[in-house]
Amino acid sequence: MTNAADFTGPSTELLQALIRNECVNDGTPDSGNETRNSDLLVSYLEGTGVDIQTYTPRPGRDSMIARIAGSDPNAPSLCLMGHTDVVPVNVDGWTHDPFAAEIIDGEVWGRGAVDMLNLTSTMAVVFRQLANEGFRPKGDLIYFGVADEEAGGVWGAKWMAEHHWDDMQADHVLTELGGWSTVDDHGTRTITVNVGEKGLAWRRLRVRGTPGHGSMPFGSDNALIKAAEIVRRIAEYQPSAHIDAIWEAQVDAFGLPDEMRDAMKSSDKIWETLKTLPPGMARTCHALTHTTFSPNVIHGGQKTNTIPDVIDIDVDIRTVPGTTKADVEQHLRDAIGDLYDHVEVSELQSSDPTACAYGEGNPLWDAVTKHSQIAYPGAKLIPGLITGGTDARFYRERGSVAYGAGLYSGKMDFATFGARFHGNDERIDLESLGLAAEYFYGITKDLLT
Repeated sequence: MTNAADFTGPSTELLQALIRNECVNDGTPDSGNETRNSDLLVSYLEGTGVDIQTYTPRPGRDSMIARIAGSDPNAPSLCLMGHTDVVPVNVDGWTHDPFAAEIIDGEVWGRGAVDMLNLTSTMAVVFRQLANEGFRPKGDLIYFGVADEEAGGVWGAKWMAEHHWDDMQADHVLTELGGWSTVDDHGTRTITVNVGEKGLAWRRLRVRGTPGHGSMPFGSDNALIKAAEIVRRIAEYQPSAHIDAIWEAQVDAFGLPDEMRDAMKSSDKIWETLKTLPPGMARTCHALTHTTFSPNVIHGGQKTNTIPDVIDIDVDIRTVPGTTKADVEQHLRDAIGDLYDHVEVSELQSSDPTACAYGEGNPLWDAVTKHSQIAYPGAKLIPGLITGGTDARFYRERGSVAYGAGLYSGKMDFATFGARFHGNDERIDLESLGLAAEYFYGITKDLLT
C-alpha cells in the first residue's frame, strides 16, 4: 500500500470512526472527551510493535504519542501531528447528521472532516503502514494525536510541551492547515504551505462609569454608552499593513493585473485596494496583512432601570509577525483615543506570532515540494500565514520547522476549504484522503531514510 488509491479505504474508515466519537470541544475544561479518539488511535496502532504512550492532563482529555525509534540519535526527527477534537455544531444548519460520517456522492460528511480529522486519520494510516512494513528510519518518526487544539491547547499541546516536551519534540513537524491549491488563468497551479501563524492577544476592556437611576439619563456617566463608542472606534481603526515576503508570494499567486498586484504589496495603497475585492477575499487579505481587532463579547449591566457602572468588552486581537505586547497596547491607545483612560485592560490569552524557515535547501520544504509534484506536476509551492492559531506554534517557539501542509483534490480550492472549515455541511472528498496519505507517506520515507 503505497499509492493514493490504496490509502483511500483505510483513511476513510478511520476518519468515519473519529467523527462518530463526537469529541466536541466547546472551550470548557470538561468538554472534548478526546479520550474516545485517543483510545481509538491507540487501538488502531497497537500490534505494530511501536512504542505508544497516553497522557492524561485531565480526566477525559487524553493525548497519545506513537513512535518508531530512529537508528541514529543525531538524525533529524519528524512528527505527524493531528488534533482529535472538533468545534461545536448547530445541527439545524446541516443537511445530514454531522456525526453520522456518511459517505454521500464521494464525500465523507461530518464535523471535523476538514478540521482536521481528515489529516489525523491519513497520518495514522501512514504511520501504521510504515510500522507494518518494518520501516527503520534514521531519525525518530512520531505520531501525535493531540487533544484540545480547538481551545488553545491548554489541555493538549501546551500542556504536553510544558510537561512532556522530550516525548513530543521533533525537528520537523507536519500538521494543519495547508495544501489547498488554485490554478491561474495561465494554467499554473499553486499550493499553499503555511509556514507561520499570527499571534493571539485577546484582551478584556473594562469600562467604568457611575451608577444611577435609569429614569434620569441626562448627563449620566453611563459605562455602556462609553463602551459602545469604544467598540465603534475599534471597528474603524486602521493599523498599518505588514508587507513581507510571505505576503508578496501570496499576491504573486493571485494572478492580478500589474497595477493591482503592486497596490496589494504597498502599505500605502493596500487598504483602499481591499475595498475593491469580493468580500470574502477582502477579509482574508486584510487578515493576512494587518493586526486585527474584533470586539466579540460584551458583559455588564444589572437591571433595566439602573445605569451601568461596569461593562466588559472582550476583543479578539490577532497580531502579525514582529508584534510585541507593547505594540498591542499602543494599538489600543491609538484606536480608543481619549477614552483609553476610562479603560482597564487585562489579558485573556496571548501567544506570539510564529514563523519558521522555508524555501529550497530546507529539507522539509524540499520533501513537501517533491511530493506535491506527484499529484500535480509543475505545481508551485508558496508559503502562507495562518490567521488563526494551531498547535504548530508550540513547536516553532522551540525552534522546530513546523508546516501546515496536506494535499487535496482539485475540488478543494481555498474558497471551498474556507467555507467548510467550522461551517455547516463540513465534508471532504475521498480523493483528497488518498492524496494526503500518499503525500505523507512519501515525505516521511524521503526525509527519514
